[in-house]
Amino acid sequence: MAHNDRVQLRTGLEISQMGLGTATFGGLYTSMSQDQCDASINCALDNGITYIDTAPHYGKGVAERRLGKSLKGKERSHFEISTKIGRLLIPTEKEIDPDFKDTDTTLTRIFDFSEGGVEKSFRSSLERMELEKIDILIIHDPDDNADLAIRESFPALLKMREKGIINAIGVGMNQSATPARLIMETDIDVVLIAGRYSLLDRGALADLLPAALERGVDIIAAGVLNSGILANPVKGATFDYVPASDEMLAKVQRIKVVLDKESIPLAAAALQFPLRHPAVKCVLIGCRSTDEILNNAKNLDMELPEDIWQKIEAVL
Repeated sequence: MAHNDRVQLRTGLEISQMGLGTATFGGLYTSMSQDQCDASINCALDNGITYIDTAPHYGKGVAERRLGKSLKGKERSHFEISTKIGRLLIPTEKEIDPDFKDTDTTLTRIFDFSEGGVEKSFRSSLERMELEKIDILIIHDPDDNADLAIRESFPALLKMREKGIINAIGVGMNQSATPARLIMETDIDVVLIAGRYSLLDRGALADLLPAALERGVDIIAAGVLNSGILANPVKGATFDYVPASDEMLAKVQRIKVVLDKESIPLAAAALQFPLRHPAVKCVLIGCRSTDEILNNAKNLDMELPEDIWQKIEAVL
């Protein structure tokens, strides 16, 4: 297992086994500069991390614009991009977003999973990133719009895939039931699942992962650190973006005791765990610095003893 291993998706598209998430490029919780974004992209590509995920949602277009600037002048065949549809950005007077510190305050988000909304979102993303093609186009958070996504979003994406405008169709969510349904009712290629298949949360085992294996759909696992607790399990750490309970902190500490005996970083086990499932092709990890990228790559490359997984399960 290596961070820069090439993995082939069912459409034939090859991506790196470790992907780079860019919510931070939109200033998620903390502001980032264009120079920091440039350095992150250069570091990732120099180290064989070629798959990069973004979305209009991140900073209301700011992440896509910054990513496009960071990629300017780079050979298009040297990276793979996924972005998302489902939220259109429309003008407004002034709107602050407390989650994204660098957000575009002149825009607001509206959900739109219609065929026209898909096409408009796709064109806007291409313009913001100054790209001519997107590799993977993902239906983003259709939690309350699954029927509409199946009826209109998917057929629109299917036409794009058939025309070669995109290589693969996906859905990206924080829950596993709806993606499992889309796998069974449509011909999607990829599911980007955040937080539902990790050392701490195995929710996707109940529905999503069996469906993916049955239909030959590839899984990209995001949120594998569960928003921070599996990186630094101290008092005040977050689990799924809210303060972790004492029970959850105690569970992580038990895992950490097992790993400390073997001198294994907690993050190494957290990053490698999802890839042990045959449906999971890639782990997607955000960053705020080049040091984080290099450290994550090192943790993913670390060789772990096979029996460590049984030892972890024994304390859960």
